[in-house]
Amino acid sequence: MKSVVFYPYPPELDGISIQGEMLYRGLLKDGQEVAPCDRGAVAEKELLYKTFKPDVAIGIGYWADAPRIIEHPLEYGIQPVPWLNADGWVANYYELLNSLPLILTTSNWVKEMYYRDGVRNKNIYPMPIGIDTNQMRSIPKSDPRIVEVRKMLGVKPDEKMILTSGGDTTSKGFQEVLQALGKINGDFPKWKYIGKTWEKGKPMYHCKKEIEIMKELDMKQKVDFLDGALSREFMCYLINACDIYAAPSRIEGFGMIQVEAMACGKPVLSIDAMGMKDTIIHNETGFLAKIGEEIKLEEEWAYKWMGFEKKQKIQFDEPKTMAYRADVDDLAKYLYRMLTEDDLMKKMGENARAHAVKNFDYIKTSKDINDLIEKKLDLKSFSQEQVTVSVQEP
Repeated sequence: MKSVVFYPYPPELDGISIQGEMLYRGLLKDGQEVAPCDRGAVAEKELLYKTFKPDVAIGIGYWADAPRIIEHPLEYGIQPVPWLNADGWVANYYELLNSLPLILTTSNWVKEMYYRDGVRNKNIYPMPIGIDTNQMRSIPKSDPRIVEVRKMLGVKPDEKMILTSGGDTTSKGFQEVLQALGKINGDFPKWKYIGKTWEKGKPMYHCKKEIEIMKELDMKQKVDFLDGALSREFMCYLINACDIYAAPSRIEGFGMIQVEAMACGKPVLSIDAMGMKDTIIHNETGFLAKIGEEIKLEEEWAYKWMGFEKKQKIQFDEPKTMAYRADVDDLAKYLYRMLTEDDLMKKMGENARAHAVKNFDYIKTSKDINDLIEKKLDLKSFSQEQVTVSVQEP
């Protein structure tokens, strides 16, 4: 099968770029003919259509990217296969999405969200994002690089380090983890909580709330932030410097860094919802706290860049769940166990590493995606091997 992969190319350090780059590299490793291309590079895309002549165009994005990853290849007779993420709801392109012979999503939850909002296409298959499990690997705490990272972050030798990473930490559940730590601080005070963000203090209203929580709980000396872009190699060192990776995300279509943390042999604390239900095994590779709150909206703004003629507010027939909050008491219970039960955490870390290597290495996930596309679109090079797809009916 010949394919072109549309994603932010050349890749940067954001999740969409990494998702596309891992797919591209995995297809190359599998011996497939594949070309990468930026989603917005119109001239380059047209050149590839006419000279490379791909069978399919695998486009990475979400529903609002439909003009670039679905409509454009269709104009040139190239079959698009979108691999879709989620941003909380679907507002447009229903007819187009329902007409496609194959759609991929990053998790069962993303599929359920599209189905909830009117995309009733029977050909939607959840396929996980792949990671490089050789790059994201376990490194001993005694390694000089890990020792130095912990020193840089002000983590004392006898302290347990908890890490949360994201473009912003609030969307990854940082506030809920802070509140949970406040509940157990008296019973286990030897911890340091690190938040990795893209830009310090942004968004400001979230940062202000987090500062208020830290002040209220008298934890400002026990919480710190690391900001800015990091290479994948340094990200591996950062994850290995922690003892617990915590991300009970408020909205998460997959949870790539949580899977990378598992690949580094770290137990993960998250929420029993969304993409994490596909990646984290409760009581084996980490803990999934129950949902404490669902954030439902009765209306939402839609904009011209979403494919509408003008900015407008869309009223929902019934309130839509747009995000979640983890139960703070549940988080506190699991955090206390993770901080105090060293043998359990060691075993969970070993399980997490094995689970990530077996199920989420990019070479496997890319081959599974290639085989699924060949099978479902009846392309002649399909190997007839069994394609494993975990699908839950919405």
